Amino acid sequence: MKAVRFDQYGGVDVLQVREVEDPIAGPGRVLVAVKAAGINPGEIAIREGLLHERWPATFPSGEGTDLAGVVHSVGDGVTTFAAGDEVLGWTEERASHAELVVVPADQLTAKPASVPWEVAGSLFVVAMAAYASVEAVAPQAGDTVVVSAAAGGVGSVAVQLARRTGANVIGLAGERNHDWLRQHDIVPVTYGEGQADRIREAADGKIDAFIDAFGDGYVDLAIGLGVSPQRINTIIDYEAVGRLGVHAQGTHAIASAALLAQLTALVADGSLEIPVARTFALDQVRDADRELSERHSHGKIVLLA
Repeated sequence: MKAVRFDQYGGVDVLQVREVEDPIAGPGRVLVAVKAAGINPGEIAIREGLLHERWPATFPSGEGTDLAGVVHSVGDGVTTFAAGDEVLGWTEERASHAELVVVPADQLTAKPASVPWEVAGSLFVVAMAAYASVEAVAPQAGDTVVVSAAAGGVGSVAVQLARRTGANVIGLAGERNHDWLRQHDIVPVTYGEGQADRIREAADGKIDAFIDAFGDGYVDLAIGLGVSPQRINTIIDYEAVGRLGVHAQGTHAIASAALLAQLTALVADGSLEIPVARTFALDQVRDADRELSERHSHGKIVLLA
C-alpha cells in the first residue's frame, strides 16, 4: 500500500508517500481501506518536532488520526463489523494517511450513507475537540461564549455545539467567513487589532466563557475580558494552561465510538455541519499540509486515498 512517512522532524519536505507492507487485522482489530482522512494542525506540529516533549515521534513515522473507509477484513473476535461495511473512526497510531489502516473495532462506528466521505473522514478530531471544549466551559442558556478561530476546523464545530446549548455565541473570524457564522446564528467579530473592544461591544459587556481553538495569546485575551479561568478552554496553548489554570480538555479526554456515533448522527440529519475547505489526493500530502499550515482555511483539509 501507499502511506505517508517521515524519517525526521522538519518542514513539509520531509513528508514522503511510500510503498509499505500492507497491515493485517489482528484479534479485535479491523482492516479498513481508507477513502478519506483529515489533516489536523496537531499533526503538523508533531511533524515539525514542536510537540516532542508531549507526543514524541518514532521514526519512520506515519501520520493521521481521522479516517473513513470500507472494511476490508476483520480479525478474530470482531463481530460488530464485516467486510464491505462503510465506517468512520480514528487511529491512535498515526497511521490514517494511507491506503489501508488497522484499528481496534471499538474505535469505529458505522458511516451513514448521507454523510460524504470527505466529511466522515475528517469528523473525529474536530468533533471531539469541539465537544470537549464546550463541555469544559459548561455554557448555559443565556450565557455568552466567545470562540477563537471560529471558522476553522474545531472552531466551526464548537460554535455550533455551543449554540445548541442556548448560549449566545460570538465567533472570531475573518470577514470572508462572517456570512457563514451568521447563517449558523453566531455573532461574527473580526479578529486582530482592537478585537477586545469589538468583543465587548458584541457581548454588551457580558462574557461568560471562552473557547480557544487557535492559541497565540487568546487565553490571555479571555482573562483580560474578565472570563474566569474555570470557564476557559484551550486545545493548543499548553503554556497558558500551566500559567493561568485554564482547562485544556480536548479530543482524547472524551473520545469514544459511542459519542462519535451521536455526533455523526447530527451531521447525517443536517443539525451539525462539518465544513470541508479542500480535498487533496494522498500523493499531494505536502500541498495539503502547506495549505493547512497557513491557518486560514474554512473548515477541514482532507486527503482522499
